[in-house]
Amino acid sequence: MHKLSKILLLMVFTTAVNATSEEQMIEESKQSIKQFSQQLKNKLQQAMKVGGPVEAIHVCQAVAEQISNKVSEQFGWKIARTSLKVRNIKNTADAWEKKVLQDFQRRTKKGEAVEQLEFSVIIDASNSQPVFRYMKAIPTQGICLSCHGEQLSTDVAEKIHQQYPDDQATGFKPGDIRGAFTITRNIK
Repeated sequence: MHKLSKILLLMVFTTAVNATSEEQMIEESKQSIKQFSQQLKNKLQQAMKVGGPVEAIHVCQAVAEQISNKVSEQFGWKIARTSLKVRNIKNTADAWEKKVLQDFQRRTKKGEAVEQLEFSVIIDASNSQPVFRYMKAIPTQGICLSCHGEQLSTDVAEKIHQQYPDDQATGFKPGDIRGAFTITRNIK
């Protein structure tokens, strides 16, 4: 009986350590997303002041990836954006991300606020090291609508078509799920 107690205690301790570790990774993920989104929003606002929505398209195309790479390097994992309706094919959701985004859609239909939607999991692949995955929904805000809304100006529509002939990322309304920030982190 004494040996069984030790085993049970070890299992409880391991579970508690994993839960704390996952909670810490979630908190760190939120901080990296906050940093990434704030930097991107600042660049978009600057671009809108200088050249309007057409200039903002350039920021999302080139500068967003630079910010993503910089924040990824700083935190030591991959941070990106994805959506069910992508503009940039580089942001296409993988199978796991697509399922989470679809779940986010179902949850909003049940009344959950887009701002509160998040999901995380530790994927314990038997043939490799475990991976922490985290996603946080991006609500469509006012600044997004100039390039992602239901009605676009002619110059914005032309620029989007020129740079993204297969664009799917329009027709959004305020409060829609524009997409999600996504984090992939190897657990050592």
